[in-house]
Amino acid sequence: MIIGIGSSHEDDKPPNPVSFSFMVPKKEISMVPDMGKWKRSQAYADYMGFILTLNEGVKRKKLTCEYQVSEVVEKLLAMLATLDRWIDETPPIDQPSRFGNKAYRTWYAKLDQEAEALVTAILPSERHDAAPEIAVYLKEAVGNSTRIDYGTGHEAAFAVFLCCLCKVGALRMEDQLAIIFKVFDKYLRVMHKLQKTYRMEPAGSQGVWGLDDFQFLPFIWGSSQLIDHPTLEPRHFVEEKVVNEYHQDYMFLECIKFINEMKTGPFAEHSNQLWNISAVPSWSKVNQGLIRMYKAECLEKFPVIQHFKFGSLLSIQPVKP
Repeated sequence: MIIGIGSSHEDDKPPNPVSFSFMVPKKEISMVPDMGKWKRSQAYADYMGFILTLNEGVKRKKLTCEYQVSEVVEKLLAMLATLDRWIDETPPIDQPSRFGNKAYRTWYAKLDQEAEALVTAILPSERHDAAPEIAVYLKEAVGNSTRIDYGTGHEAAFAVFLCCLCKVGALRMEDQLAIIFKVFDKYLRVMHKLQKTYRMEPAGSQGVWGLDDFQFLPFIWGSSQLIDHPTLEPRHFVEEKVVNEYHQDYMFLECIKFINEMKTGPFAEHSNQLWNISAVPSWSKVNQGLIRMYKAECLEKFPVIQHFKFGSLLSIQPVKP
């Protein structure tokens, strides 16, 4: 059994429900010394297991390849389409400050109010009791309404949201490709639209020294897609022509395209880390390096993990030996 992804649909009976005592997740990491507790936790093991299972699943596959799309995946796409529609219904307001448009708070208030109902609509009826716990991660996944910012911690919350749906058996093993190529890809597009529409600030940005102002996971999974590609090498992604030609097939290039649209000036100056990555000889080395970097720069950084919330599905309890 692979960590984080439920059993298969074969006999279409629901998998034997693991018993959870659902609870509203709360913060557990309040001081730097608590970080050890996080790294030894079941939550850390489950989260990394989920990320790496999906990383393996998308290896050498295009966004446009064929895969099955389950009813739950369709429901998730409908939910993300609702969030997208709410952006259209909540235009930015005129304000003196260029960044952090306050209309975002109106958009967020709507999600805050509706999140539990949105999640209930996705869950199988025998799992509706999980909605209050899982909805917390959905609300955490779209940015911070006080600071009007978005960063890799919010992105991680969406991955946790998907991981929780796997743990309760709503998403299954054969949904792997659809989870990234359909659901996460749509999430990414909605986040890009949020960031653009409301001029959100990057949360905890390291400026040109970070990988990207907002995202990290699509670079990991996107580099896995490109492993052993017959013609595209890491050095090619800094060429706009290549990006424009292949972005529909590869998540990595989709993210580069967004950076090219949002930033001006030489690529080496505004995205120094990515520029350095373009010098790595193979995509498998890029992929391994990005996983190491993700652990060091995101998962082992107190300013990111202090906001992380733990419940019954992602537990702060130590890994069982």
